[in-house]
Amino acid sequence: MKRRNFLKNSAIGGAAVAASSVAAPAIAQKRQEMVIVSTWGRDFPGLGISAQRLAQRLTDMSGGRLVTQYFAAGERVGAFDVFDAVASGNAQAYIGAEYYWKGKHPGFGFFTSVPFGLTYAEMSAWIFHLGGQQLWDELSSGFGIKCLPAGNTGVQMGGWFRKEIDTVDDLKGLKMRIPGLGGDVMAKVGASPVSLPGGQIYENLVSGAIDATEWVGPYNDYFLKFYEAAKYYYYPGMHEPGGFISLGMNKPWWEGLSKELQLIVEAACVMECEIMMSEANAKNAEYLNRLIKEHGVQLREFSDEIYESFGAGAQAVFDEAREHSKLADRIYVSFEEARANVAGWLKLADIGYSLKRNAVLGI
Repeated sequence: MKRRNFLKNSAIGGAAVAASSVAAPAIAQKRQEMVIVSTWGRDFPGLGISAQRLAQRLTDMSGGRLVTQYFAAGERVGAFDVFDAVASGNAQAYIGAEYYWKGKHPGFGFFTSVPFGLTYAEMSAWIFHLGGQQLWDELSSGFGIKCLPAGNTGVQMGGWFRKEIDTVDDLKGLKMRIPGLGGDVMAKVGASPVSLPGGQIYENLVSGAIDATEWVGPYNDYFLKFYEAAKYYYYPGMHEPGGFISLGMNKPWWEGLSKELQLIVEAACVMECEIMMSEANAKNAEYLNRLIKEHGVQLREFSDEIYESFGAGAQAVFDEAREHSKLADRIYVSFEEARANVAGWLKLADIGYSLKRNAVLGI
């Protein structure tokens, strides 16, 4: 009996030691606070909801080891102040669009989307497999930031206009809310670009402070009610053919995370890229029909003349950006190579298939 009790107690004791040895690392793991500030308003359809979804997923996927606190634009800092807040360490991360920081370096524009740039599929190929992430790391690390792609809006609409845009002359003097290098292109064709955070666009359009605006696409735009002030909705947008949303993190904070937590953050971001892009594709058609049928929005296509002027303006903007620095030139060269090579393949594959399929099915 004593021997049996000894063996029993030994087994229990051994199990306890084993359990404690397994549990010890988990107990020792420190919970990391992650304050996230955003350029988007709270509950903004598409963009804002995506950011809030990502913030929650980071906590859920980490089992609570990343304790996220999400602040929408204006709740902790202004929409355009999030970069500096993270670079200084006053917040651990931002969710936004990199082209907002082109004033700090023109290279940032390429990591959201640029005129005549990369679609979602092309952008993903560049970032993940053709050196884009490495160039992004080199650029952002100079500001104390580590960035990851964390969403995408796909090919955007050309924008909302109070009047029809039939010729290039119709763009001259037009006050249009359009950020990034796309805004620089509009300046090249004679328009006056204005940079405004999303939450301020509607009031400026209604008041007449601006004559036109771009935002995203039918799903996102529907809820901002731009149709109340501008009835002409143009396509396709030249300025953002595949706009990546980014999670920008304070670099020392990022480097202080365990490898496991870094992988969790990366996985959560890739997951949101897919969810956000598929959400846009699923809902844009529905909301475009509602804009037309419920609110009398008139769909218009930019003429070839206007698009050619955009193309000339885009090349002039690229030439200026390349002159900024060796890094800006290297980013452009890498981007241009990806555009030529991946676009050439997709022309045969995705685009070639879609055109043939749609012709047969009458789509």
